[in-house]
Amino acid sequence: SPSAAGEMTIGSGMLLLLLLPFCGSAGAHNGDLTVRPTCKPGFSEEDYTALVSQNIMEGQKLLKVKFSGCPGNNGIQYETNNLDFKVRTDGTIYAAHQVQIPLKQTVFMVTAWDHQTLERWETVVRLLVGEKSQHNGHKQKGKKNASTDLAQQPSDTLLPWRQPQNSNGLRRQKRDWVIPPINVPENSRGPFPQQLVRIRSDKDSDIHIRYSITGVGADQPPMEVFSIDPVSGRMYVTRPMDREERASYHLRAHAVDMNGNKVENPIDLYIYVIDMNDNRPEFINQVYNGSVDEGSKPGTYVMTVTANDADDSTTANGMVRYRIVTQTPQSPSQNMFTINSETGDIVTVAAGLDREKVQQYTVIVQATDMEGNLNYGLSNTATAIITVTDVNDNPPEFTASTYSGEVPENRVEVVVANLTVMDRDQPHSPNWNAVYRIISGDPSGHFTIRTDPVTNEGMVTVVKAVDYEMNRAFMLTVMVSNQAPLASGIQMSFQSTAGVTISVTDINEAPYFPTNHKLIRLEEGVPTGTALTTFSAVDPDRFMQQAVRYSKLSDPANWLNINATNGQITTAAVLDRESVYIKNNVYEATFLAADNGIPPASGTGTLQIYLIDINDNAPELLPKEAQICEKPNLNVINITAADADIDPNVGPFVFELPSVPSAIRKNWTITRLNGDYAQLSLRIMYLEAGMYDVPIVVTDSGNPPLYNTSIIKVKVCPCDENGDCTTIGAVAAAGLGTGAIIAILICIIILLTMVLLFVVWMKRREKERHTKQLLIDPEDDVRDNILKYDEEGGGEEDQDYDLSQLQQPETMDHVLNKAPGVRRVDERPIGAEPQYPIRPVIPHPGDIGDFINEGLRAADNDPTAPPYDSLLVFDYEGSGSTAGSVSSLNSSSSGDQDYDYLNDWGPRFKKLADMYGGGEED
Repeated sequence: SPSAAGEMTIGSGMLLLLLLPFCGSAGAHNGDLTVRPTCKPGFSEEDYTALVSQNIMEGQKLLKVKFSGCPGNNGIQYETNNLDFKVRTDGTIYAAHQVQIPLKQTVFMVTAWDHQTLERWETVVRLLVGEKSQHNGHKQKGKKNASTDLAQQPSDTLLPWRQPQNSNGLRRQKRDWVIPPINVPENSRGPFPQQLVRIRSDKDSDIHIRYSITGVGADQPPMEVFSIDPVSGRMYVTRPMDREERASYHLRAHAVDMNGNKVENPIDLYIYVIDMNDNRPEFINQVYNGSVDEGSKPGTYVMTVTANDADDSTTANGMVRYRIVTQTPQSPSQNMFTINSETGDIVTVAAGLDREKVQQYTVIVQATDMEGNLNYGLSNTATAIITVTDVNDNPPEFTASTYSGEVPENRVEVVVANLTVMDRDQPHSPNWNAVYRIISGDPSGHFTIRTDPVTNEGMVTVVKAVDYEMNRAFMLTVMVSNQAPLASGIQMSFQSTAGVTISVTDINEAPYFPTNHKLIRLEEGVPTGTALTTFSAVDPDRFMQQAVRYSKLSDPANWLNINATNGQITTAAVLDRESVYIKNNVYEATFLAADNGIPPASGTGTLQIYLIDINDNAPELLPKEAQICEKPNLNVINITAADADIDPNVGPFVFELPSVPSAIRKNWTITRLNGDYAQLSLRIMYLEAGMYDVPIVVTDSGNPPLYNTSIIKVKVCPCDENGDCTTIGAVAAAGLGTGAIIAILICIIILLTMVLLFVVWMKRREKERHTKQLLIDPEDDVRDNILKYDEEGGGEEDQDYDLSQLQQPETMDHVLNKAPGVRRVDERPIGAEPQYPIRPVIPHPGDIGDFINEGLRAADNDPTAPPYDSLLVFDYEGSGSTAGSVSSLNSSSSGDQDYDYLNDWGPRFKKLADMYGGGEED
């Protein structure tokens, strides 16, 4: 039955949700009744229900919503908050694509809005999945076709659950109702809090119920966006919503009694923030850079600009459209480009792009939401800079039809002429870089044309020397092109070819030897003054009357002469093939030929003389020394010969013993092995050990043959069983007799004896020095108490020194390099330290003075010693000394010093008191 507040309760245990008007829409508000206008636009139903299958095909019609408009409501458009479904202009709802409904039903919102007034109306659409036989009572008008027990419910009351049937015995349904989402527009101006819905349970008449909500926006961050009155169940929004910050909220409503016990099951509340057009489109970049080739056809793609709108992209608020506002410059047309309003693609729309006229366009692009409606949409702009890129549509052209140049003969890598061209394409690009080639006039390839990378000029360069006597001028035809091929449809210009005239100038060329190197053959040993050949040069300057003169440039052995006029070569000495100046039988000399031109020129030629060997060298015996056993048949001596000549003036050799003296052939014999080797051996059974000179005659095979008598020194010695000379035998063979050997051994023994006696004498002398008594009495010997102290200085006589030496020096060079003298500073210098003498353990009386003097010299020359006035540390002498204090000692410049007080110092200073105290008595 209706309640006092216009609410409807249905059975026990039922939680009711009352949808109250929001944002001042016409109708009841907070239970107050207002006068309705005569015409109220809106949907015919607040919710629509349709029975569908679980799988819905793309484009399948589901149901049709009906909107009742008033006069002036023209251009009503529909939209949904579910991307799976769309609404046509006649209200027909259809599937945007193939959809599979995962649950038993799906619920979404359909919104109608007016472009002019921006008013919005909403309704709920439910699509139920099930068999038609079980749901034949569901039609498009949902509530009017509901079950009879719901017929009397207010149209704004939804039941979250199916309640148990009455006593008629009807069964309870297990399916719960789905609460439609609550739509809240963003950027509401308030006042806040604003009431959204009211939640109440039908049990609140029996018990006191407390209501609460949980979820994001209530008790979870962001906190307290929504609140609920725990007593009345009214839910409020507490501040303006921002769809771009959060588009929806999912809350749960709870009902408990005063003890906190659950009265009803929680229900889910879905709150959607309705988008408002409160965001401008924003370009990803403020400046876009693109390029297009010059001469491109209309429709050529240039670039894409993109703008994003933070508003809902499924509504007109987030639908961005593009347009070009301005184009600079407007040449050759003010509309050279167009833009796709939906994708932002910029393309050419007109022909005539020419980089040589306009290199860059600046296009201002505007992006507007509300599908480009300039009256209601928000706009933003960006700059598109379009660079017209160069294509090779301008062939290079010579600035002149003919060029000329001049080149000296015999010169290479010389620039003869510079060819200038003009090209209107992009400088320093392949479309501008020139490539030159010679198409005629240079069949021998004397010239090439290189491109200057900076000026693009063609430099005609000589790469192969030209000869004035052969060609006095060249007429070249050259062509120029680009590195990149010409664009389609562009032809070469007749100005792309030119003529180049090159004159060759005559210069004085050096004479040259036609045969260089020249080789001649002759026998060695030709007499001095023999004419060998004529080594003449040719002067290439046929048009100049010049004389050529010859001279030697290189003659290592000084064997040759050359006639200065005609170049005839004669010998100045005997040519010897065995000379060190000969390499592989060839002697090489260099000659100079010079003309008398201006300036003079000269050329060189090399003469090679191949010397044929003659038999002018006698063979030499090898080896020069050998040894053999004193008895024959134990070993022999292998001999051979060396000849400076070459074949056939060398071996085979003939080895023989001379007949004089006769003892040679009596004691020795030669056995031939082959043409180059023979064996020398003893003829007799025994020969006394010793050194023997054995002459041997060696004859070569030359024509005529030459011979040589060589001496081989043979050492005859006793041998062991292996045929090797024994040690004694070797000595005997060397010519030392037994007496000589004994004499040598005696000398060695005498020498060792003398060394031994000298060592014994030195030891004895050292012992005597150590055992000798001191000159003073033992009781007066104070050396056992003398300790080594650091030196303090020289007293008053040592006060004349440089005070600057006491300060910190920057370097030690002036100290270390200073002449011998005082070298004392306040820091230890870096340098080699002197070696102080070491006092012997048992000193000799005469060594004390030497020790002191050596220490004094080392201290004076020590650069590391501290200054005289530095604090010195002395060795500790111990306590209990019988000597008195020495603090009373002072120095005096007068000679009247009284030393009698030395007698009071004890027995240790008695000797000193006797020496100084008795001076006056003497």
